[in-house]
Amino acid sequence: MDKKAKKRLEVLKQKRATLEKQLAGAKKQTDDPQEIVRFEKELAAIKQEMEQLQKS
Repeated sequence: MDKKAKKRLEVLKQKRATLEKQLAGAKKQTDDPQEIVRFEKELAAIKQEMEQLQKS
């Protein structure tokens, strides 16, 4: 894994942590049900990209 991939992985880890907190908050306060779906989709995309980076 090159330096650029490692940096991208770190950024993705930070985004994932932030999104997980936002998702937890959105589940507690269900003003907008679409928000939960959006957060879950973003998390899935981030996890997929992280897996691809770790494989390389």
